[in-house]
Amino acid sequence: MDTTPDRIEKQVLLDAPLERVWRAISDSTQFGRWFGARLDGPFRAGQRMNGSIQPTEVDPEVAKLQQPHAGKKMEFWVERIEPMRVLALRWHPFAIDATVDYSSEPTTLIEFTLEARGQQTLLTITESGFNGIPLARRAAAFRANDGGWAHQCRLLAKFLAMNPVA
Repeated sequence: MDTTPDRIEKQVLLDAPLERVWRAISDSTQFGRWFGARLDGPFRAGQRMNGSIQPTEVDPEVAKLQQPHAGKKMEFWVERIEPMRVLALRWHPFAIDATVDYSSEPTTLIEFTLEARGQQTLLTITESGFNGIPLARRAAAFRANDGGWAHQCRLLAKFLAMNPVA
């Protein structure tokens, strides 16, 4: 019996105002710098984006973990954008094996939700839909992304500290 949860949720209180955090998340160039990706254009609701894994610019240790995957292709589908509040994306989670065609698999939904807390911002990252991922790779995808989102929360906080007004 599979006991893999269907969703991951991470929260972090970021020491930056809502507008700054929104730019770091919704601007695909800034997003790529902390997340560890090079994307082919801006986030636009209803659009597919292509990119490749590019080690993060903000943390050398995490960049080392990402390095073996550098250059691997990735795709996002921009589900919705609610300025200053939500960026929702879809992707094939843990789709890192270049010999596998993931296109027939369901995607998971990633939601970046922001809430102003004075001069700070509460970010909630939720990824849901793991129950639709094929059983053979579901648990591994969940484990990888659960740890990955914890890293991403720290990377975003570092990026904001390094680039407070970008």
